[in-house]
Amino acid sequence: MWGGRFSAKPAELMQAINVSIGFDRRLAAQDLAGSRAHAAMLLKAGVISSDDEAAIQRGLIAIDAEIAAGTFPFRDEFEDIHMNVEARLRELIGPAAGRLHTARSRNDQVALDFRLWVRDACDRTGAQIQALQRALVAKAEPHADAVMPGFTHLQPAQPVTFGHHLMAYVEMFGRDAGRFADARTRMNESPLGAAALAGSPFPIDRDHTAKALGFDRPTGNSLDSVADRDFALEALAAATICAVHLSRLAEEIVIWVTPQFGFIRLSDAFTTGSSIMPQKKNPDAAELVRAKVGRLLGSFTQLTVVMKGLPLTYSKDMQEDKVPTFEAFDALELSLAAMAGMVADMQPIVENMAKAAGAGYSTATDLADWLVRELGLAFRDAHHITGAAVKRAEQLGCDLPALPLSELRALEPNITEGIYKVLTPEASVASRMSYGGTAPAQVRAQIKRWKDILA
Repeated sequence: MWGGRFSAKPAELMQAINVSIGFDRRLAAQDLAGSRAHAAMLLKAGVISSDDEAAIQRGLIAIDAEIAAGTFPFRDEFEDIHMNVEARLRELIGPAAGRLHTARSRNDQVALDFRLWVRDACDRTGAQIQALQRALVAKAEPHADAVMPGFTHLQPAQPVTFGHHLMAYVEMFGRDAGRFADARTRMNESPLGAAALAGSPFPIDRDHTAKALGFDRPTGNSLDSVADRDFALEALAAATICAVHLSRLAEEIVIWVTPQFGFIRLSDAFTTGSSIMPQKKNPDAAELVRAKVGRLLGSFTQLTVVMKGLPLTYSKDMQEDKVPTFEAFDALELSLAAMAGMVADMQPIVENMAKAAGAGYSTATDLADWLVRELGLAFRDAHHITGAAVKRAEQLGCDLPALPLSELRALEPNITEGIYKVLTPEASVASRMSYGGTAPAQVRAQIKRWKDILA
């Protein structure tokens, strides 16, 4: 393609390091879409004839069919998806193919293709996140009042409900969906027409191609158009945060399914066995989702390092932007699908959760709150009395609801039998009626809100 300047072919090693068709063939659909829009615009601008434009469009449709059928001849000698398409177009329609590249460069072409691919990936991921949210809401709804321990430092803290716990992840994934939507809005500008870096002397209509490709507008600076990979970095950052949330939920599934916790069961569909221990049923799907955050964070870091020292505008370094992005979204999409499947599959063991909800003096805060509310004590005084009550219960080997009234009155003489009404896990969760709290009525209100959002 640059034979006019060069008289010899590149060395085999140069070809090996330079060729990208092995991975950027994934941009074929986006490359064809961009070429169709560009050809139509060149005709509208009077840059190419109607006969040439018609031939180009026919050829691009034929190439699309070949790619779909798996018969397209991808060739390393043409380096990348752009030149593979152009070379095949010339074979199909002859010299008219050479007019397609008028007023564009591979620099703005790849910036367009990659931006379109990332935009599509954001759309797919957003839809998958919503599918996972729906699975969580569906599992939370029948368990809005199923008590379980709430933890801080992985120690029993206060009782919550299983539905409330799952809805926390609905909120997290809602923010993830918002990040992808925000990133999509920012990236929805077309770089096509920036050409190599300085724009084009031809009377092109960048608004026309932007509209044809579903963009809000063309990019405003030709240098930035070809140099920018912020859209990929932002999408990878959103993907990494989403993977962190998936990993946290996966970790909880791993913990909950252990015999020591016994909070949930997973079926054979999302577990594996052991080659030596016949009794084992391992939550490998959750463990693998938990590990994927390393791959996504690595991809984000890799692209950040590639971009960090590049002067304007395009450098060949930027060829290394695609593999980490492709790999990251492949891992994220698989993880989202696996997590949605596990959430739908898991069965809560509510009796085990309820038993654990009252362990570890989890209603101690309710005792302190009662002292403040009923006796008018300052919270710090109530906190001290409650700590002493917990210490006495430990000495007697019982939990707070079983601590005799005489022992409580030894700590605070005005305590009445009414204290026992707040010391059960069920009473504790029912009392948390503040907006967003764990009271079943509040949980159901949040479930309804999210069902409306996700409808």
